[in-house]
Amino acid sequence: MQEILKGANVSLTALSEDAGSVLVSLGWTSASGAGDADVSVLLLDGNGKIRSENDFYFYNNPAAADGSVQLLGKTPTESGDEDRIIVDLTAVPADVERIVVAASQYGGARFGDLDDLRMTVADRSGDPLVGFSIDNAGPETAFIFGELYRRGEEWKFRAVGQGYETGLAGLATDFGIDVLEDSEESPACEVTEPTAPGADGSAAPATQGEKDLPESAAPAATEPAPAVPAQSRGRGPRTTRKKVTLPKVAKKSLAENESWRTARLFPVPSLRNDKERETRATSVLLSVMAQVPELGRRLTAAFGAPAGRMQTFTEVPLAHGDTPKRPDGVIRVERAGKLWTALVETKTNGNPLKADQVQQYVDIAARRGYEAVITLSNDVALEGAAMVDVKIDGRRKHKVSLWHLSWAEVAHQAQMLIRHEGVGNAAHAWLLQELLEYLQHENSGCHGFQNMGPSWVPVRNGIEDETIGHGDARAVEVVESWERLVRQVCLRLGGELGQKALPVQRARRGSDPRARRIAAAETLCADGRLSAELRVDGTSCVIAVVADLRTGKVRTSVDVSAPEGSYPLTTAKRLVRLLAEAPADLHVQSLVESGNGPRGTLERLRPEPGDLLPRDGAPLLGFRLSLIKGMGNSRGNTESGFIRSVDSAVDRFYHGVVARLGAVEPGRAARQG
Repeated sequence: MQEILKGANVSLTALSEDAGSVLVSLGWTSASGAGDADVSVLLLDGNGKIRSENDFYFYNNPAAADGSVQLLGKTPTESGDEDRIIVDLTAVPADVERIVVAASQYGGARFGDLDDLRMTVADRSGDPLVGFSIDNAGPETAFIFGELYRRGEEWKFRAVGQGYETGLAGLATDFGIDVLEDSEESPACEVTEPTAPGADGSAAPATQGEKDLPESAAPAATEPAPAVPAQSRGRGPRTTRKKVTLPKVAKKSLAENESWRTARLFPVPSLRNDKERETRATSVLLSVMAQVPELGRRLTAAFGAPAGRMQTFTEVPLAHGDTPKRPDGVIRVERAGKLWTALVETKTNGNPLKADQVQQYVDIAARRGYEAVITLSNDVALEGAAMVDVKIDGRRKHKVSLWHLSWAEVAHQAQMLIRHEGVGNAAHAWLLQELLEYLQHENSGCHGFQNMGPSWVPVRNGIEDETIGHGDARAVEVVESWERLVRQVCLRLGGELGQKALPVQRARRGSDPRARRIAAAETLCADGRLSAELRVDGTSCVIAVVADLRTGKVRTSVDVSAPEGSYPLTTAKRLVRLLAEAPADLHVQSLVESGNGPRGTLERLRPEPGDLLPRDGAPLLGFRLSLIKGMGNSRGNTESGFIRSVDSAVDRFYHGVVARLGAVEPGRAARQG
């Protein structure tokens, strides 16, 4: 990969023969784990201005109708996460000369508070071509990282690194956009007065700008109403094209009693063995991907597939030596007369992928000129750790990319589309709902990560009887399984809320994931605890999750800051009022400079909030809110299992505590662009 400096440019065509579609990545880290920014892309004409409102892409307008731009959202990395964007340069309209890639902060945050600001551009196969790092960020609240621009028949990349202290509004104004912004909101994890609910029970009334919107411009009920560009101040904010989502409340059933089962497009009760499950699951998923473009594109864009006509096939015989091989599926995407092809290998019901089988498919794909092999199973991939080990023949000119999907990721994307973002028509929404019902059925075998692995029981027993020693390799395997579990918990929670939920990695970019897991394994052997942090996009709350294998308890907690200049008693009363509907067994502890202050359960503190005040009059910094839950004792594949215990603990804590603090109302964004 070529590193360039600010102001430099380079030809993408000269760096790769496969640069017709590129993957743009923006990344940053934060020491607190709370730093974040919103990515945006602008298409500019020869005058350096947008042609229309449709040339501005952001979190509520993530994809171009012609497939030229698609915001993929955040992807976890070994040191945090990064935003990724697919740009199909072959689909960019001829009158677009520049593509600007930018990001903006919100709530008074500055880019100088973030570390390792970086932009990279990779080709269609995923090979990094060029990188650009920004090391001089300060008070800026918006940044242009770089731009792609035409020079004759080729596309080039320029490292820009231009910041704006005036935020998104200042940046957008330079390109002919007016941005309508609401007043700054309070931080999500600061104790503030709750907004009086509306008559319908909603958290807050619409803003004046929302009230004045004409019916044709009003956003769909399931979509947020962000600040978006408008060509003039006289017009209301532009929203994305209205799409179809399914209502959260099910329609009243016409069945005579609860024993009647709704007819399903993809029935599963008849499945009897793993082969049947794999065949049915592959056919169901691939058929829906081909019929619902939004899902097909969502699941393949990150793998380098172009936006085009998709066809899918199952049980395809392909020559390989004396005996033909039959991959579980084949995906083919056609665009501008060119084909992108991927082989699919599927496993269900917790069955592991077989390295020799995947190796055969990689070899077949290389010989036939296919672009990718996609493995699909209940397991969750981790950065820095491949699902299977395969050998790539370096003598072959054609490179095959190996990718992995979890069934949990498939379910997450389906739920995001039908519950929050919407799809093109009602038939597509119904197909996605049928797919989701299939994946969630107990007989489908597509339940996501559900087993902590063979090392789980011996490590847990060794911790309980204090016989496990430092350096035990099995502890590292348990830590890897724990990371997979946390990522799956984030997928499930994010799909339910319509927000991205991501693990927080406090290690700096470039740190070795293996070394981090070895250190976590040493901690596990020493004190018997597995710990993680996660954050829901749109909040500043970092939720800590600790599984104590010695006590058999799962603790979920969050720190809440006290407003500056407020009276301690007023702050304590306000907190208790906000938590009026929270679980009575919630533990509340005061935070002071010298350490931890008074604490008690919410049930005891409700009549006497003053019991939270430090006895010595020390300044009150905030509170730590915690829920404690017993964990299951099995390997994780039954209702009382450890995995289900962790998942339910996070779910109960978020909905019972965090959401009541006003962090994020489920299904809605908590900030404006």
